[in-house]
Amino acid sequence: MMNRLAVLAGVAFMAFATATTADARTLKLNHNNPEDHPLHKSMEFMGKRVEELTNGDIKIRVYANAQLGNQRESMELMQNGSLDMARSNASELEAFEESYSALNLPFIFANEEHYYKVLSGEIGDDILAASKDNGFVGLAYYVEGARSFYSNKEIRTPADLKGMKIRVQPSPTAIRMVELLGGSPTPIAFGELYSALQQGVVDGAENNPLALTVNRHGEIAKVFSENEHTMIPSVVMISTQTWDSLSAEQQKALKQAARESMDFHREGWNKQVAEGKALAEKEMGVKFIAVDKAPFAAAVQPMYEEAAAKSPRVADLIKRIQAAAN
Repeated sequence: MMNRLAVLAGVAFMAFATATTADARTLKLNHNNPEDHPLHKSMEFMGKRVEELTNGDIKIRVYANAQLGNQRESMELMQNGSLDMARSNASELEAFEESYSALNLPFIFANEEHYYKVLSGEIGDDILAASKDNGFVGLAYYVEGARSFYSNKEIRTPADLKGMKIRVQPSPTAIRMVELLGGSPTPIAFGELYSALQQGVVDGAENNPLALTVNRHGEIAKVFSENEHTMIPSVVMISTQTWDSLSAEQQKALKQAARESMDFHREGWNKQVAEGKALAEKEMGVKFIAVDKAPFAAAVQPMYEEAAAKSPRVADLIKRIQAAAN
């Protein structure tokens, strides 16, 4: 009798284990940075947390270095349900959801605290949810600090950009910004930027300081002009099809894991940037120069009226973001 009970218990356990394994799900998350980039580490953290919160029912496999496609390809795959998750940034996302363009306006954030207050509050949540009918849902923002120009010449005023081909993301806002500042905007995929700088296809680019070290752009561009024109966050997203296939409990766990990873990312970002700048100076010979931001801010003011005129939704977001500075 005992042997029979033991056999039945064993069969029941195997059936439970098989069902548990069958119910477990691994979501694929693609991004275009290397594995040693802080963004990758933060997404790995999110994966560990959602696995813990769901007792292993939901896992995330993070693919670095654009293994499953560049940012635009990832967006399209995610929208049609062929890819579960992706990481892009607000600059590229404005082509898929207009709300993100408000975050991309130059000098819209007064400082880092204002920036994070917007991202982590009601305004940020409103923007993340706005794209559900467009095929994806935003889960969290990862700060990437302030973006500035870098090249092999000092850019102290907008006049210094005249005649320069500056790599920008394929974003109408980024293109318009460089046009107003006097440069020639040149959209190029981020993965192609190193060779574009090396071969002189572009004269410079704009990004945060870690692009110099993690992406090795400091091997070519030796001057980083800290005008800090934009603070553009990365965004972790999930396909609407994948999101709708999760249970309410799984959705809640994924949101919690994403939010925890957002705070985890912020804590380490400034330290990593400081270390990156020191490395770029000492080992790559990059020169960092302080820049008067006022002339740059004045030159791009028309962008606010232009953005507001195109969309009542964006006009409202601009007002709310500016009000949050107080």
